[in-house]
Amino acid sequence: MTEENVEDPCEWEEPSSSSQLAEGCRLPVRMKNTDDWPLAEILSIKEGTSNSEASYYVHYIDYNKRLDEWVTPDRLDLRKVQQPKAEVKTPVKDGKNGSRPSSPERELVNGIAPPKKTTGSRKRKFPTTDEDSQDSSFGTRPTCTVPVHHEEHVTGMKNMRVKISTKDSQDSMLAPRTTGSLVAHHDDLLTRMKNIDMIELGRYRIKPWYFSPYPQELVSLSCIYLCEYCLKYVKSIKCLQRHLTKCNLRHPPGNEIYRKDQFSFFEIDGRKNKVYAQNLCLLAKCFLDHKTLYYDTDPFLFYIMTEGDNRGFHIVGYFSKEKESSEDYNVACILTLPPYQRRGYGKLLIQFSYELSKFEGKAGSPEKPLSDLGLLSYRSYWSETILEILLNLKPNEAGEKPQITINEISELTSIKKEDVISTLQYLNLINYYKGQYIITLTRDVIEAFERAALKRPLRIDPKCLHWTPKDWSKRGKW
Repeated sequence: MTEENVEDPCEWEEPSSSSQLAEGCRLPVRMKNTDDWPLAEILSIKEGTSNSEASYYVHYIDYNKRLDEWVTPDRLDLRKVQQPKAEVKTPVKDGKNGSRPSSPERELVNGIAPPKKTTGSRKRKFPTTDEDSQDSSFGTRPTCTVPVHHEEHVTGMKNMRVKISTKDSQDSMLAPRTTGSLVAHHDDLLTRMKNIDMIELGRYRIKPWYFSPYPQELVSLSCIYLCEYCLKYVKSIKCLQRHLTKCNLRHPPGNEIYRKDQFSFFEIDGRKNKVYAQNLCLLAKCFLDHKTLYYDTDPFLFYIMTEGDNRGFHIVGYFSKEKESSEDYNVACILTLPPYQRRGYGKLLIQFSYELSKFEGKAGSPEKPLSDLGLLSYRSYWSETILEILLNLKPNEAGEKPQITINEISELTSIKKEDVISTLQYLNLINYYKGQYIITLTRDVIEAFERAALKRPLRIDPKCLHWTPKDWSKRGKW
């Protein structure tokens, strides 16, 4: 750290050693394998012994919690330490599950995060699935009312008329609900810290990203071993080997409803296969931060994506959905396991969820809030799917520009119309011209779409899906 970066000593305290640090202190910390020194908060301190020095569990401010880690004193900048401020208790708000006005909920307006301020005009690039990005906001953009300025005469531009109601976009991003499988959980010291060092699943050893409530006797071990077929957790490799001699499963314990090439999907009923569903939720919580784990799996269906070989069907990822959803959610929770990420499997899971919605004859939407990686995947899938529809539109017999409504796009894709509108606005495709809304497809957008399509060779084949929707409302019990 250079001298010019040192803050005014009146604003910072300079402890002579790390022994004066306490939980809640904030100071610059060098991130692992980088030369960056972002501001971090100390969440926990592990006292050193005669043979080892103290270690500090830190959360990097404005970074995703999966980057939280234990650090040694040599990675702390002790010249810039902010001591924790005394907590000022404020009255509890009514109807917000005990949250206080100082919580992040106050930043939501009607359940929608305010958009970030930008300077100047920038072109909106086609969203990608770069899963290292830290984009966790998902607010709607205001309707663009910029005139087209005769863009229909520019080579590479493609305009079409679209019927749209600006009112539809206002509710596209709902605030987290307080019922169902997944609600925003309260940050306490226990759940803010990763509690598992490593899990072994099949041929992979995976480092968890977040807290998961596995039994305490397993959390203290260096590694938790899982059966990749039934997801049972054991404490040692010997226990796992004994279990595998008795475990008869070589695929998830449900009905196979889809198979093409090496990929299969199995439908799991959370009531009939409760133990498997609970084990799946424990595993998923290691990689999902914005959701709360519930052990009551009866109201949910789980769709497990697997990759098959001569040894069996290995779990790649999954999504869950409520048997009955009053908000038309077609996904409650979705995850691609880390060893299989960045291969297009996330979009395959998303596409499969919408294929089920098509079979049900309704439009669906994922339950909010989405994780940052889930948000990137959904934005990219929505963009590609909607643009594919728009690019394939043909002019009518009179040679007029093609016309399509938001409802028609929703019916063709089973994407809820609020998500269609928010995607068009995110891509900055909607313009107001001569008293009507039009969609303007620029050459940059079309080329970005074509590049993204080439990177997505995996698609769901509806002909390989053998599934009949059930009317759960007519059943006395799940």
